[in-house]
Amino acid sequence: MPTTVFVVGSLNADQLLEVPAFPAAGETVLASDVLITAGGKGGNQAVAAARAGAAVVMIGALGDDAHGRLVRRALTESGVDTGWVVAVDGAHTGTAVVAVEAGGENRIIVASGANARLTREHVEAGLAGAAPGDLVLLQLETPVEVVAHAARFAKGRGATVVLNAAPAPADTGSLTTDIDLLVVNEGEMRAVAGLAGADEGGDGPDVTGTVLTTSRALDCVVVCTTGADGAYVNVGDRVVHIPTVPVTAVDTTAAGDTYTGYLAAALARGESDLPAALATASAAAAVTVTRRGAMASIPYADEIGESSTYARAKTAAAGSTDSTELTTKG
Repeated sequence: MPTTVFVVGSLNADQLLEVPAFPAAGETVLASDVLITAGGKGGNQAVAAARAGAAVVMIGALGDDAHGRLVRRALTESGVDTGWVVAVDGAHTGTAVVAVEAGGENRIIVASGANARLTREHVEAGLAGAAPGDLVLLQLETPVEVVAHAARFAKGRGATVVLNAAPAPADTGSLTTDIDLLVVNEGEMRAVAGLAGADEGGDGPDVTGTVLTTSRALDCVVVCTTGADGAYVNVGDRVVHIPTVPVTAVDTTAAGDTYTGYLAAALARGESDLPAALATASAAAAVTVTRRGAMASIPYADEIGESSTYARAKTAAAGSTDSTELTTKG
C-alpha cells in the first residue's frame, strides 16, 4: 500500500521584494521588483515532497480571498491533495513579506492570518486517514498546541512524525516525545537545545555535541543543517556529516523547506539510509537557491536526478563509512 506524507502547517501568500541591501533602522530603501507567490512553510514543504514524487495531503487553513485561491491553485498544480485545506470565514490568508538582497539572503515578516485559526478538530479530521508507514510533517507557523496535538494524534495512528522546528520555538510546547525526527538549522537547534536543557555539559559546544545532547534530551533523531557547511545527523551516539554542494545563490527563501520536503518524501519511500536521503535533499535545495520565489523555485525530481549537483551530493554521502538509519518509535 502506498505511503502518504501528511503535512500539517502554514499557508501564505509571499510578497517578495528585491532590495540592494536591507534597510537600517529608520531607513527607506527602494525595491527593484515585487513578486506575489504562494508560500508558507507548510505549503512549501508539501509542494517539495510532491515534486519529489510523494503522495501528499495538506492540512491547513486559508482565508476566503484572492490570495487563498492563489495558494490553493499552486498546491493543486503541484499534485498536493487540498481536500483538508479549509477556507476560514473572517480571516485573511497568511501573508509573508520577504525582502531579498543581492546575494540571496532574506529577511521575512509573517502575519499568520488564517494559519492561527487551525484547530485540533480540523487536524484530527485530516489525519484520520494516516496509518503505520505514513509520515506526518510539522512546522511551527501554526499554533504550538495544535502542532503538539498533531504529533500525538499521528503517533497514535502509527505514523512517523517529523518536526521542522522553524521558526525557532519560544517555549517547550512543541517539543514532545512524539517526535521521531527533528530538522533544524543551527540557530533553531540552539533554541531547542536551550529549552530541552541540552546545552549544558554534554559533549561540548560544537554542532556534533549539540546534535547528540539534543537527541538524547528529546529521544529522537536530529538533523541539523549548517548552510555552507552541510548537515549533521545522528542515531544513538554516531553523527554523520553530509557536505553541501556549492552553488551561486540568488534567493534562499524556500531552501530549508525544499530540503525538509525532499527528506520527508525519501523517508516515505522507505529510504531509511539517512545520509543518502540527506544528499538528495541537499541537491534539491541547491537547485532552489538558484531561482527566485518560494514554491515556484522548488525543483521536480527529474531536475536533479541526473544533475551534477545531485551526483556530487551523493558522492559526498557515499564517502562516509557510517550508515545511519531512522528507527521510529512505537
